[in-house]
Parts: sequence; structure tokens; C-alpha cells
Amino acid sequence: MTAQAGIDARGAGEGRGDMLDLSALWAAIKRRKLWIIGPTLVALGLSFVAVNVVTPRYTGEARLLLESRGGFFALPGQSAGDSSQIDTEAVQSQVQVIMSRDLAREAVKRIGLVGNAEFDSGVGALGAVRKLAVMIGLGGHPADRSPEERVLEKYFDRLLVYPVARSRIVSIEFTSRDPALAAKAANTIAETYLEFQEQAKQENARSASNWLSTTIEPLRKRVAEAEAKVEDFRSKNGLFAGPNNTTITSQQLTDLSAQLSAARSQQAESQAKAGLIRDAIKQGRTFEIPDVANNDLVRRLIEQRVNLRAQIAAESRSLLPEHPRIKELNAQLLDLEGQLRAAAERTVRTLENEAKIAGQRVESFQAALDGQKKNVSSANDSEVQLRALEREARTMREQLEQYMQRYREAVARDTMNATPADARIISRAVEPTEPSFPKKVPVVLVATLATFLIALATIVTRELLNGQGRPLPGTSRGPRWVSAGSPEDEAGSAGPAPAAPRHERVAGLLTHTGRLGQTRLDLDRPELTLAEIAERTREPARGMAPLALVLDGAGNDAARPRDLAELLAQRCRCVLVDLSSDADGGEAGFSELLAGEALFSDIIMRASGSRLHRIGSGRAGREAVLNAPDLVDVALDALCETYDWVLVAAASNDDGAVLKPIARRAQAGLVMSGQVGNGHALETAYRLSELTDAPVTLILDGEGGAPMPPAARTEMPVEA
Repeated sequence: MTAQAGIDARGAGEGRGDMLDLSALWAAIKRRKLWIIGPTLVALGLSFVAVNVVTPRYTGEARLLLESRGGFFALPGQSAGDSSQIDTEAVQSQVQVIMSRDLAREAVKRIGLVGNAEFDSGVGALGAVRKLAVMIGLGGHPADRSPEERVLEKYFDRLLVYPVARSRIVSIEFTSRDPALAAKAANTIAETYLEFQEQAKQENARSASNWLSTTIEPLRKRVAEAEAKVEDFRSKNGLFAGPNNTTITSQQLTDLSAQLSAARSQQAESQAKAGLIRDAIKQGRTFEIPDVANNDLVRRLIEQRVNLRAQIAAESRSLLPEHPRIKELNAQLLDLEGQLRAAAERTVRTLENEAKIAGQRVESFQAALDGQKKNVSSANDSEVQLRALEREARTMREQLEQYMQRYREAVARDTMNATPADARIISRAVEPTEPSFPKKVPVVLVATLATFLIALATIVTRELLNGQGRPLPGTSRGPRWVSAGSPEDEAGSAGPAPAAPRHERVAGLLTHTGRLGQTRLDLDRPELTLAEIAERTREPARGMAPLALVLDGAGNDAARPRDLAELLAQRCRCVLVDLSSDADGGEAGFSELLAGEALFSDIIMRASGSRLHRIGSGRAGREAVLNAPDLVDVALDALCETYDWVLVAAASNDDGAVLKPIARRAQAGLVMSGQVGNGHALETAYRLSELTDAPVTLILDGEGGAPMPPAARTEMPVEA
């Protein structure tokens, strides 16, 4: 597997999203701007010519309001609020009625479209293309169809009927080359629809009146027969109605019950009075009884007793009690007392006789009541049958009355203008002044903008398919690298690579001896060099970017770690943790982050004109950083989750024990060796290989910045 294929597979396994190189795409767009501007201008010109050459069409619009409009004179029992509401389904149904073929035929006749060259294909001679199509059977001859059928096809193409949203308004639009014809057609279609509705209502009323007229007469006879049955049954069973709409037997039962109650009351009253008088006689209080005191005989006897007692009192003044006169008067007084008692007893006997008579009346009334109850009980079955017959007759009578009322209403609706259509024209079509097709400005703008976008999308798609937008070798984000001298540059898919420092213009030598390798960094083909480095990079943790430890193993003229980081930053997101020196000018850095005195946002720096992010050692120096390996691991993990590459730069003369925590977790080790044969760099590389299990790579610098001849770009052994 090649180096680039290995890196692409590893980047795909990490599952990170691609990051487009927008600057490269913009350069490609500017380079091919003629391929965008040219078609756009052509589309602008063609669309402008087309909208001025094509025959304009005008649209007339009429609007109808659907509402229930039942005639008041035809339906006098209904008020304006009784009209039923028209729902959405009813509106859609009326739209289909307006677009029906029957209405279309009538509208075509009224508008006069037959013989109009715009709508009737049979008018005029056939063109050559049409004749050829008829000859080979691809179309029929216009003469084979009736003129009305020929017009209907174009009629429906130019007609548009639709309901206005959230309302009961229907819009009727008709399009024609003649603005007057467009307005006339829209108004004629609306008027024809209203006439069709009125005719439909009249036909409905006429059919209803015909049916009712044939139904009423048989129903009237049935009602008469039912009422006759009721009267006949009532007379046969003696179920005549009384004053209070009750039968005679029921009325008699009620009267007997009332008389029986009165007789019982009279009997009880007489017995009570007789008992009271007897008690009063025994107690000597006869004259306290009202019935005795109110008797005329008793009142006369009482008056005589009073006079006699007055005489006895007068005579007693001069006569002794044994005088005959006194004895005579006393005898008369005793006789009056006996007469009074006899009168009281007669009153008692009279009351007792009245009580006996009342008792006999009670018995007779009770017997009559019992007999009447039997008669009423026997008449209940007949009354049940009578009520059933009455209900049937009443139901048929009500049905007859309803039919009679409906018949009168139907006859009233059958007259002209008695039942208006359930719609009215609220907006008549007027002759349009502006064409509805074509809309010149929108058509030109849309055609031009669409052509521009298509051309732009074509250029961008071609650039992406030719290599832009691929991930950086060793990662899954960033654009695919294209070198300055590659064939893709010659094809114009990407701009030239940026100029590099002299010491980065090196050859592309790659050799292996175990885990230790050498490579020459070639900016003409930088993707090969870095791909080989990334291929030997140990697989990082899932979702983490590769971390590389970079040591400067040469003098001042050697390729610096910052130069390599700048090269990576041009293709992906890269951060350089510079622990090679303490020259940070007193700025906050990694040591302040570990001490908790600063955040990542405080220590990450970026120079103007560069995409590289850099973190210095800080004010406490790199020794404070390297002496806290646990905190360094946590901080580096956070950086690996954020960036595509993390480079940690350290000095080649640092103690191995200090570098071991970083080297142990690194996925690659790089030594910037400078000139070929740099023994110090080779020694540093072998020492670094002992500290880490990751592959270690020597990055060699060309002499004088000149690229190595092609003969040298072969595998070379490295002295152990």
C-alpha cells in the first residue's frame, strides 16, 4: 500500500469531517471566471430577446363569492340567519362544476371561440410539420373532430379556476392574446355558472313539486280512512269523550267517587252531632247544643219557662209555697221542662236518622263505584286500541300537512328568479393592460441567475472532483495537497504553492532502517514527504490527532520546527507547542496553563498572515513544563482533540528523562538534522528512538537549498 493510500485509510477510520480549502476554490473560480461570465451574458441576451419576441398573453380575472341565497318569498318561514355555511369541500366541488364540460360547451358558444384562430386549430391551412405528423399517424386531422371539441382542448388550457385561501371566494382566470377576449371570457364563464345553478335549483323544485303532487292525493285518502276508523271504533265501544276530553265511563267514575266522599262526610257529621247531644242531655247542658237551641219549639218553650218563673217569683212575695197558686205554677214549670227534654231527644233521634240515611247512601255509592270500576277496567283495552288508531291518524295528518307546505314552497321556487344561485359575482373582469406572460424582468433575472449558479456549481464541482476538498495526509480534514509543479497545476486545478525558505527546498529521499528513517523535505512535492512521515506515525487514540515530538538536531541554519509547522498549517489545523527555548518575552505560555494562571485562549498565539497556532513555554520556562508530565499529558490530550496535528518542539540537548513522558505518548518523532552526515542529529535520533515506540524520522536539509538530483531519490542505507 502506498503512503498516501495508507494515510487516507487511517483518516477515514478516524471518521472526521472534511474541511474545504476555500482559498483554493476561490482561486479556481477567479481563474475560470470567463466560463462563468460568458454563459451568464449569453443567457441574459437570449432571455431578453425571447421575452420581446414571444407573443404576450393577457389574463382576465372574475371572482365569485359562494353563499347560501335562498329566496325569502319562496321560503317565508326562514330567516337570513338560517342559511347553511359552505365548507371547504363544497367550495372545491363548485370549482369542479365551473370546470365541467357541460358548462364549458355553453361558455364556448357564448364567448364565440369557434372559428377563432387562437383556439380553433381547424381554422386556416395546416403547416408542413402538422401535415407530416398527420400522414405518419402521430396526430389526427382537425377536421376529424367537431369544432366544439377542437376548441375545448385550448379552452381548458387557458382556463384556471381556484379557491382563494381561507375564504369562500372562487377566482376564475382566462388567458388569451386578446385582452378584451380574456375579460369577456372570464365574465361569461361566471355568468354561465350562476345561470346553471339557478336552472339546477328550478329543476330540483319542479321535480319536487311533481313528486309531491302525485303523493299528496293518496296520502289524503289514507288520512280520511284512518280518521273514519277512529270514529267507528269509538262509537262501537262507547268511548265517547266528555267535556274534559275524557271518556264517559271515566267521568262517571269520577262523579261517583265525589258523591261517595260527600255521603261519608255527612254520615260522620250526623253521628258526631247525635253523640254530642246525648252527652249534653246527660250532663244537663241541653240548651248549649246549637241544633237544640236553634229549634223554634225549644225557643218558645224556653220563653214560656222564663215567664212562668217570673210569675212564681211574683206570687211568692205574697203567697206561701203551699199555696195552690204556687203549686199550680210549679206544676206548669215541670211540664215545660219535660217538653224541653222531649224536644232535645227528638233532635237527637233526627240526627241519628240522618246518619243512618247517610250510611245507606254510602253503601249504595260504594256499590255503584265498584261496578263502575269494572266497567272502566274493561274499557281500557278498547281505549288502548283507540289511542293507537288516533296516533296513526294524527301522524298521517301531520305528514299530509308537511307535504302540502313543501308542495306550496316547491311551486313558489319553480318560478323565475324565485331561487337565486348560491353565489354572486363580487369582482367582474376588466380588460387587462399588462400581459401576464411573459413577465419580462423576472424571466430575465431568473434565467441569468440560474445560468450563473449552474456555471459556478460546475466549476466548483470540477475542482472538488479533481482533488480539492480531500483530507490532509494523516488526517481526515483539510484539502488535498497539490504541489506547485504537479500536472494538476498545469491543468489549472489549484494555484501555485507558496514560496518556501531556502533551507526547505530539499529533495525527497526516504530510507528505512528499522524504526529509524530519513527523509528530505521537498516543497515541490510536500505531500509525499509528509505522507511518508504520517504513514509511519503510530495510530493515535480514537478521535485524537497525531502528536509528533520534533527535536532541533542542527545549528542555526537547520530547518526549524516552526518551518515544518508553518507548512502543515497551510493544509490543516496545526498547533506548535514550542518548548525548545525560554525566549517568549515574558508572555504567558504553557507553564501558566499548567499552574492554573491562564486558559488555552490566553496562551494560544497566531502571527499575522499565518494559520499556525503557537504555544510558548511561558514565563516560568520550559523546565517547569517538562517537570510536570502528568499535567502536560492532560493539556496535550485537549490539544489533540481540537487540532489535526500537534507538534511539540524541544531542544536536542534536553535530558532523556525529561523528554520521556512526551516521547512515550507521541505518535511520531522528528529530528531536524540539517546537512547530510550530521552526527549530532543522528545521535539524537537514536536516543529519541530509545525513548519512544513511535517511528523516528530524520528530516534532512539540502546543501545550499538546491534540490537533490533525481539519481539521489532512491533508497539509501543508513549506517547504524
